[in-house]
Amino acid sequence: MNTSREFILTRLGLSPDPVSGDALAAELGLSRTGVWKHIQALRKSGADIQASPGQGYLLKSEAFTAGMLSSKLATRCIGKRIILLDETGSTNRDAMQHAEDGAKEGLVIVANRQSAGKGRMGRIWHTLPESLACSVLLRPDLPPEQVPQLSLLTAVALHDALSRFVPDISIKWPNDLLHRGAKLAGILTEMRAEPGRVHAVVLGFGINLNPPADGWPEDITQQVIDLETVACRKISRLDVATAVIQALDHWYALYLEKGFAPVHKAWWQAHAASGQKVRVHDGKSYIYGLATALDDDGALLLDTGSEIRRIIAGDLELL
Repeated sequence: MNTSREFILTRLGLSPDPVSGDALAAELGLSRTGVWKHIQALRKSGADIQASPGQGYLLKSEAFTAGMLSSKLATRCIGKRIILLDETGSTNRDAMQHAEDGAKEGLVIVANRQSAGKGRMGRIWHTLPESLACSVLLRPDLPPEQVPQLSLLTAVALHDALSRFVPDISIKWPNDLLHRGAKLAGILTEMRAEPGRVHAVVLGFGINLNPPADGWPEDITQQVIDLETVACRKISRLDVATAVIQALDHWYALYLEKGFAPVHKAWWQAHAASGQKVRVHDGKSYIYGLATALDDDGALLLDTGSEIRRIIAGDLELL
């Protein structure tokens, strides 16, 4: 978004009262006409900005800007720097590029649209206008083999955050958030590392906020759902982003302090298939068994009746 327009939107979003054009012009170093042109552009993009003669501009719709999101956060690490993009190829790719350029841990990148979002196993991740696409950069002091724990941590954080808005949220191994069996959110974790050392980890996730105006894309074969449909009310994108970032910050701090045990316990309690009969497709065939445990590296342990199988990748289905 244009810097001046983002400033105006944030300024109006933080003010319960009308803000005069003179004040905005002075703060931005623009003329009143320049401010008016930016207001018109914001209106065309969907912002409901009312003008009251002698009083100024009042924002009636929700403002979602980096400044608005920052104003709602009280975090120790994650969200100290936020970048909001109108459109990008992939927030994960952007976050990794910032990591290579020396960005600090805790950077958050949010995009209104992605043109090349990725899901697990090389699948397409559809980023619709009605969703929240976000990536978080971390630089944990971990050996590479422990990084899968951060994907599980992300699932726990999303479970906690989304459960504040709707009931019956569960985790499906390895990285989906479900509502009564329908996919609500997905996670993709990527890293840059060398033997024995992690340079950067990017936690990427997408959350379905509202039903798409034109329907779900035809190539989505699994059952999907969105927060608004489940809640039967409009869900604030700003509130969801705030809740998720704060939950991630909480669980990451707890992980650094106490290790994987608290995350492991919370994940297993929220997992839809804990102690249940499942089948997992590993890309070649189905493996049937009872989901008995989660390993510390994120592998799912299945009791097939004849042995305990350690599953490190695949698509899980409840039976």
